[in-house]
Amino acid sequence: MSSFKNIQIADFTYELPDSRIAKYPLANRDESKLLLWQNGKISQDTFKNIPQFLPKGSLLVFNNTRVIHARIFFRKETGAKIEIFCLEPVDPVDYQIAFQETEKVTWKCMLGNAKKWKEGILLKSIEIKGEVVEIEASKKEQIGNSFEIEFTWTGGFSFAEIIEHAGTLPIPPYLNRETEDSDEETYQTVYAKINGSVAAPTAGLHFTEPVILQLSEKNISTCEITLHVGAGTFQPVKSDTILGHDMHHEKVIIPKSILEDLLAAPGKIIAVGTTSVRSLESLYWLGLQLENKKYFTNMPEVLQWEPYKNEASISVKKALQNLVYYMERTGQKELQFSTQVIIVPGYDFKLINGMITNFHQPQSTLLLLISAFLGEDWRKVYDYALENDFRFLSYGDSNLYLKD
Repeated sequence: MSSFKNIQIADFTYELPDSRIAKYPLANRDESKLLLWQNGKISQDTFKNIPQFLPKGSLLVFNNTRVIHARIFFRKETGAKIEIFCLEPVDPVDYQIAFQETEKVTWKCMLGNAKKWKEGILLKSIEIKGEVVEIEASKKEQIGNSFEIEFTWTGGFSFAEIIEHAGTLPIPPYLNRETEDSDEETYQTVYAKINGSVAAPTAGLHFTEPVILQLSEKNISTCEITLHVGAGTFQPVKSDTILGHDMHHEKVIIPKSILEDLLAAPGKIIAVGTTSVRSLESLYWLGLQLENKKYFTNMPEVLQWEPYKNEASISVKKALQNLVYYMERTGQKELQFSTQVIIVPGYDFKLINGMITNFHQPQSTLLLLISAFLGEDWRKVYDYALENDFRFLSYGDSNLYLKD
């Protein structure tokens, strides 16, 4: 790992004027600009034309996570405003089960104005389907900078309904504005299905139904996985070197049928978004764990530096086969795991041959991931984008990176 641990974060920066950050999306998602990078050559087009640039026989992998109304505001009797930002379920730990609960759940949360809530229960009244619902929030314990919060409520509604009506959709902090009604539609992908994210997998925001229809007409296959994007995606790298950065964990769900699709893919595997990149690449390291007789007793996980400490001693096909065999033995229809993997320059990509992504913040782990794929060409790509009036970050323009 010695060649990676001294990577200087200051080497991965660029000048991003606030005026270049897209505060709102375009009226038509697929009218955004598309920057094309293929083996060092850079050009541009419009996103709605992306199917013509994708190699025939490719398999596009989408992240179908849906952004939840994770921000819930309460007021104490004193008038103090407390924000509870739901990150992930603790009891029950399974997302789908947690959202189906009808009386009580416990979530790992961040608190806004936490100093004003030292004790007691927070109360909130909302209305669902004409019925008044009372919600109580109680603080269980603090773990680092987050808290375990227990929610209880009346009415027999599912927690999915509770959070949908009680909470607010979170949008990225760098937009420097409050959530608006329009964000309810524009900050979700058109294929979002599975509740759980606190941030959108923004590379997918450019897709429309007509563009997706064109993919099949061009003999390009698609499949869906789920990675619930955590708030850590916005966490800045504060250390001088990447070794000092503690990468966040995120939950991934991949059906067995998708593993089989990956095994059978005749052409290039192209990830839609960095979340799909991290999910797919994590599969190799899980398959290697099984090869090395590391059996999963709890939820499988890929730790931050695992790819840099272990020799990649088997093929991608063998790694995926190991996972399929494991699921057949255990009778599982979907693989649920946690990934903390960090992808930095020098990483050898295993599964993906290309990616669709947005432009990322300076000195971020996402920019490091891009650099790992493009090498030093990441500077040329970002310089080109700045010189040609591309829009940046979550609501900005798109990129397609392809390697032979």
